[in-house]
Amino acid sequence: MDKKLRTVLWFEKDIEAAARFYVETFPDSSLSEPIPAPSDYPNGKEGDPILIDLVICGRDFQLLNGGEVDFKPSMAVSFMVETADQAETDRIWDAILAAGGSEVQCGWITDPYGYSWQITPRVLNEALAAGGPQAKAAFEAMMPMVRIDLATIEAAVEGAE
Repeated sequence: MDKKLRTVLWFEKDIEAAARFYVETFPDSSLSEPIPAPSDYPNGKEGDPILIDLVICGRDFQLLNGGEVDFKPSMAVSFMVETADQAETDRIWDAILAAGGSEVQCGWITDPYGYSWQITPRVLNEALAAGGPQAKAAFEAMMPMVRIDLATIEAAVEGAE
């Protein structure tokens, strides 16, 4: 398949551990064999893994063993994972935390590699897209949350109907 656009994530080292973490944490995910470096490079030696193609939640990514640089991932770019229910939300959230991630606010969490994720129940996205009083109620219920609590969002939306 011709892949015209792929997101490449830069890592200082150990893309194999990162790829395994993503595949184990997120649904509909898989990875390919690492692509070895054809020669020595600033972060490694010939034959070390330099690229890994993988799928996270059905989307194509490539991880790059790029070495240390002055720029790091930031919240300016995040990945939203829409979850079906509280159990899926909690499973993904807990996996990121257990691996060394850090909670942020409003359903955002940073993984141990510095990348930001929004773990968002479908009900919240639907309420926001509906607009009007339901969207306002869902938004106001979400704002003080760290991990999204689906029951609280549903109660807020029902109260606004």
